[in-house]
Formats: sequence, structure tokens, C-alpha cells
Amino acid sequence: MSSDNELLRQSEKEYGAHYRVHYLELYKLYVEMADNISERRQSANSFFLTINTAIVGLVSYLQLGQDASTRPVFYLVISVAGSIICFMWYRLVLSYKQLNSGKFEVIHLIEQNLPLSLYDAEWKMLGKGKDHKKYIPFTHIEIFVPWVFFGLHAFVFLYGLTSLTK
Repeated sequence: MSSDNELLRQSEKEYGAHYRVHYLELYKLYVEMADNISERRQSANSFFLTINTAIVGLVSYLQLGQDASTRPVFYLVISVAGSIICFMWYRLVLSYKQLNSGKFEVIHLIEQNLPLSLYDAEWKMLGKGKDHKKYIPFTHIEIFVPWVFFGLHAFVFLYGLTSLTK
């Protein structure tokens, strides 16, 4: 965790009479920003889940009606595209995890100068995400979803590859 020196630029005396009010307002704004990041993260997950579900559905649908001679190439192309999308999704999940971690470090620093440290206390009560009996961080579960779809795309790729050799 960072030090107070990185957070506090001026002492209360240097800042003036509105120091405490502004400090609390900035804290509330920052907590709201952290919540907005979580909402954007959920929207991104929904977007990638929808795209991957559509790709898998399209492959299944076209399996029924497409000319057998063009299927292998289609499978290869669509599975590569799906795999790339899964990799981008995975990297985005990691990026959001890092961003959220940084934001909560700052929130914990801010709370050191407030009468209550609600987020810090909650995090400690949840075992800081290390005790899975108390709490399993969302990212630990969320990170597997792109890999599940990647596995499906890899299966389609291999199917397309074996179909080319027939």
C-alpha cells in the first residue's frame, strides 16, 4: 500500500477552513467512481458474453443448414475470431481487476484520515480475499468465463481442421 505522502498534498492548516468538508466530499466522489468502474466492468462482461453466445449459436445454427464443403473454412475463421475476442475479454477482466485494486488502495488510504474505515474493515472481515470460506473475489470466478468460451472456440477450430483433411 502507498503512503500518506502520496495522498495528502497539503495539511489541514495549509489548506484552510474547508479541509474536512472537501476531504469528505472527495472521498464520497472517489467511492462513487469506484462503483462506476464496477458497473462498466459488468457491462463489458455482458457485451463479451453476448458476442460469444451469438458466435456459438451461429456455429450451431449453420451446422444444420450450411453446405458441408464450406463448413471447415467457416469454422476456422469464426473460431479464430472468437478466440481473439476471448483473449481481449480476459485482458479486460485483468485490467478492471488492477484498476479496482488501485482504487480500493486509495480508498483505504483516505479512510486512514476518517473516523471510520468501512471498506478497510469489510475487506479485513472478508479475509482480504484470501480465505475462500469467507469470500471468493468476483475476479477469481469471472476470469474463467472467457476461458470456457475459448475452449469452445478451440473445439470448433479443431473440428474445422479435421474436417478439412477429410
